[in-house]
Amino acid sequence: MNSYDMLVIGSGPAGRRAAVQSAKLGKSVLVVDKGRRLGGVSVHTGTIPSKTLRETVLNLSGWRERGFYGRGYRVKQVISAADLVERLRKTLDHEVEVLQHQFMRNAVKSTQATAHFSSSNTARLTTELGDVSEVQFEKALISVGTRPYRPDNIPFDHKRVFDSDEILDIETLPRTLIVIGGGVIGVEYATIFSALDVPVTLIEGRNTILEFVDKELVEDFMHQMRDRGMSIRLGATVATVTASDKGVEVTLSDGRLIKADALLYAAGRSGNVPTLGLETVGIATDARGRIEVDHSTFQTSVPHIYAAGDVIGFPSLASTSMEQGRIAACHAFGVHLPAPPETFPYGIYAVPEISTVGLSEEDVRKTGQAYECGVARFRETSRGHIMGVNNGFLKLIFSLESRRLLGAHIVGEGATELIHIGQAVINLKGTVDYFVNNTFNFPTLAEAYKIAGLDAWNRMGAPDPIAS
Repeated sequence: MNSYDMLVIGSGPAGRRAAVQSAKLGKSVLVVDKGRRLGGVSVHTGTIPSKTLRETVLNLSGWRERGFYGRGYRVKQVISAADLVERLRKTLDHEVEVLQHQFMRNAVKSTQATAHFSSSNTARLTTELGDVSEVQFEKALISVGTRPYRPDNIPFDHKRVFDSDEILDIETLPRTLIVIGGGVIGVEYATIFSALDVPVTLIEGRNTILEFVDKELVEDFMHQMRDRGMSIRLGATVATVTASDKGVEVTLSDGRLIKADALLYAAGRSGNVPTLGLETVGIATDARGRIEVDHSTFQTSVPHIYAAGDVIGFPSLASTSMEQGRIAACHAFGVHLPAPPETFPYGIYAVPEISTVGLSEEDVRKTGQAYECGVARFRETSRGHIMGVNNGFLKLIFSLESRRLLGAHIVGEGATELIHIGQAVINLKGTVDYFVNNTFNFPTLAEAYKIAGLDAWNRMGAPDPIAS
């Protein structure tokens, strides 16, 4: 029986980072993944595919140029599903190649198999051909990711009704589309298809979408969605879904009937844990297959078995999963790490992008502290005008007492890149005066930080010389 210092189950962002970190600490590592290629959900059905699809759509549709040339402008007049898949495959091939090379450089072994705990220090590996072997391990990390939640009342058929994994294999672009789910995945795909000029109806049972995002951003985002012809149905759950050769019909709990050519169900995900044999080692999961961990070390209820990534639930971001995997590996082998920063950015790759870091205005109000906001509209910047950006804005929230930046929130072109300026200032305890006194490249969208800083500073006034 082969023995390893670290057994990593799953090769997504958390598993990949934990494996490499363990190897760099001089440990023997085996990565087990049941997929035919390394990369996990992130590379094959999640983060990378959806973002590649988005970029392909924006390029082929000419979306970014429509501010100048009108809504009827297109780079490619007829866009097919094959056009989208071609770029997707090239990107995925590259990602897998990079990952394989990274494992090779760091002497990380990998195998394609399904892992099942047979004891607290051994696991049974079963290949696709049915070959069975056992491995022994000192430490283990569970990073198996999640799969789309598929309720029994939704008639998934891979022809008219899809989940968020299956939609990547769509053979023909739908003429009209219904998206159920106003979370990150649903909103991303709804706006991507809308950018292809597919009429989209987004259904969310709650009274708003993206509940964790600053409400002012969500309101602006929804206005942009409706302005380009998207329909948004809030506050009513799905009663029935029927599919036929003619299309899909959805009846809502309030009696409304919605028809479309196809439907994407994107309301929640479940952990990929059924085959792991967690009951053997005494690790429990919740109703959605998520594993509870100590969020400072990522240890499960079994101290030498760790879990990281989407399988432990919120925030379920590739970026945070990578860091969780690194922290877990370091803790497993006695490497002390400083406490991580309190804030990290969220990126929503919709059309347009949304990104946020720190406290929302609603969060600040709950703390009871006095605050002021500064706003900069992208269309008011020279770079925004050059790019033909008609929408989008940056919102900064400052404490009136300390003048520190509490939150930065962006909706619009380049949001997921621009947010890192706000992230750095928050984590370095910077104030509104940083934005006022520093010079930004011109013309850039980043200049919006100075504009928003000045907007807030004009109401806050100069700092008290005695207090400073």
